[in-house]
Amino acid sequence: MGRVEGIFIATKKRQKVKPLEFANLEAGKGIVGDRYHRMSTNMVAEGKSTPSNHITFVAKEELKAFIARHKSNLDYGDFRRNIITSQVNLNALVSKEFLVGSARCRGVELCEPCQVLSKTVSDKVLSELIHRAGLRAIILDDGALKIGDKIEAI
Repeated sequence: MGRVEGIFIATKKRQKVKPLEFANLEAGKGIVGDRYHRMSTNMVAEGKSTPSNHITFVAKEELKAFIARHKSNLDYGDFRRNIITSQVNLNALVSKEFLVGSARCRGVELCEPCQVLSKTVSDKVLSELIHRAGLRAIILDDGALKIGDKIEAI
């Protein structure tokens, strides 16, 4: 069973993320206050389907190891994932349902490192965090989460 170690949102594209102590998750949309939630809300209002990137997760253990290898002073939020986890194999949650706090989610795909992270964090993220940069998921049932909450497969 895993645990929520951090929660981050960005209200605009490429904006610095801000940490939260707790968050509300809305089915089909994302974390209330996050830019992806706003984008999904607008798409629903226009009668369009929402993308499958409601929420992202990354393992604290992977980030901690990357930061240590590079003797960096990066913060976990610099990696731009919504939820920092511990003690959970995120790759094993692809195509699986799980609970995070009181919200039910389903893993959709690995959240591979991108060119943006390569430019803002380090060019090493592309090679060193491939298949270890996290998980994209959709939110199936509304819920709330806070730092310290459990993450468990259903």
